[in-house]
Amino acid sequence: MLIDNEDKNLIEKKISSEAVFDGVLLHVRKDEVELPNGHTATREWIKHPGASAVIPLLPDNQIILVRQFRYPVGKVTLEIPAGKLDKLGEDPIECAKRELSEETGYTAGKFWKLTTIATTVGFTDEYIHLYAASDLTPGKIHPDSDEFINAVKIPLTAALQMVESGKIFDAKSAVAILLLAKQVFLKKSEEI
Repeated sequence: MLIDNEDKNLIEKKISSEAVFDGVLLHVRKDEVELPNGHTATREWIKHPGASAVIPLLPDNQIILVRQFRYPVGKVTLEIPAGKLDKLGEDPIECAKRELSEETGYTAGKFWKLTTIATTVGFTDEYIHLYAASDLTPGKIHPDSDEFINAVKIPLTAALQMVESGKIFDAKSAVAILLLAKQVFLKKSEEI
């Protein structure tokens, strides 16, 4: 990303970096940085391999979401299928295809990119690539051994209301639902 001249006075420079924790998924770093005013500060952040997510769209404008318990928030959530990039350099679309199949059993004849989002820029470098999929063919769900999920079909209009009411509060899912709804409903109005 290009930095405008007016933003040069915002840049922090890394002085040192140390690994605080190296887990299976997350790698916590503690960096010392020089602030634009010359003072120093500590930045704790999480290194993440990145992820892909996909919102499957059926011909009747229903979408397929997954319900699963999310330990950090202590709740069962309603989300689009998603997963981390499994190996360095993995193509995000291949990850999206894999997660669609694992978590819903479906394969898709058509995929398209919605956007890429940075999930929480204040403490992680995680980016999630968001896709939509259509021309779906059902199959057998085959989640990872530590995943317990239920796939559900929901009308896109109902999912929009769930985002607005806070029932769907997962950020990647909310963004994907809003972007897909914009595409679907703008296309319909243009056809009239």
